[in-house]
Amino acid sequence: MRKIKVAWVGKTRDPAIQSLTAEYLKRLSYYADIEGMSLSSEDALLKQSGKSGARPAYSVVILDSKGKELSSEQFAQFLENHQNQNPQPLLFAVGGPNGFSSGVRRSAYFVLSLGKMTLAHELARVVLLEQLYRAFTILKGHPYHLGH
Repeated sequence: MRKIKVAWVGKTRDPAIQSLTAEYLKRLSYYADIEGMSLSSEDALLKQSGKSGARPAYSVVILDSKGKELSSEQFAQFLENHQNQNPQPLLFAVGGPNGFSSGVRRSAYFVLSLGKMTLAHELARVVLLEQLYRAFTILKGHPYHLGH
């Protein structure tokens, strides 16, 4: 089973965001060994991505408006390609209200954009989780994505 972490910088205050986060993490647990986690800072993210031996413990994918835009199908293919070609688990990271520093962007395995519009960081997390769920349903041929 694929191992994935989804990390976000900052505490979640909105109960609706907490509820949607929990719902998508639950849905994703059918397809992957998934963990959601709140981090206090960008430095905590760097520690979380860590190193074990010569390789980082995780391939870090950060969300940033300057990143690469993918369709849902392309995102599903990205996940599948990573699983087939890279033994490291993925760690998706959503920055706080000010995003990530240029240093974190440069050190990321992949920089992903959810689109050209700016999203509140807590909303971006929910969109990411929904797109992860959608990607797994695409890969498994589940009807969730059909007709979209």
